[in-house]
Amino acid sequence: MPPRPTRRLALALALAPLARVSARAAGRRVRLVAFGDSLTAGYGLPHGEGFAARLEEALTAEGRDVEVIDAGVSGDTTDMGLARFDWSVPADAEAVIVELGANDALRGLPPGEARKNLDEIVGRASARGQKVLVAGMMAPRNLGEAYVAAFDPIFAEIAAKHGALLYPFFLDGVAFHPELTLPDGLHPNAEGVKVIVRSILPKVRELLARLPA
Repeated sequence: MPPRPTRRLALALALAPLARVSARAAGRRVRLVAFGDSLTAGYGLPHGEGFAARLEEALTAEGRDVEVIDAGVSGDTTDMGLARFDWSVPADAEAVIVELGANDALRGLPPGEARKNLDEIVGRASARGQKVLVAGMMAPRNLGEAYVAAFDPIFAEIAAKHGALLYPFFLDGVAFHPELTLPDGLHPNAEGVKVIVRSILPKVRELLARLPA
């Protein structure tokens, strides 16, 4: 007859299945959603050269096990993004980069509407427990000083309200550099995407550092 297990061994055997479950949960890839418009969707670029793919590539090169989900839809305004948030951002994703607002400004839509929509988007993500990085945008200067003054501060103020991180201008280092944009002068080309990824990467690291261990 085999010897009876000690109390400590019996406890270890009883907890082994739970430990395996915990290990599997801990080993799951982090899911980061790039929720935006054509700037994150890789408009005009071959597959694999858009923002989400290049960001995932950069994080992998650092030894991070992160899946970057491309939830960008070309042409989306903030109200369109809000309308699809619940089904296009997986509820079990740990983090979200919110990049919306460029099309609101290009169409001259009321800044107050963009503010309300972004407030709701970031609020919903935060309520889920998702960590958020707000990627800011700047209004075209030909819309006038009043519009610019109402639009540009939205992103910092929404980030501060919800305790989210802020990357002030998604196109920093790319806007007004024709060698880094497509012929339309608006969207980043493949090299422009690389510049965006390099520039935003420190903030993405900070975002990932906010996730529970």
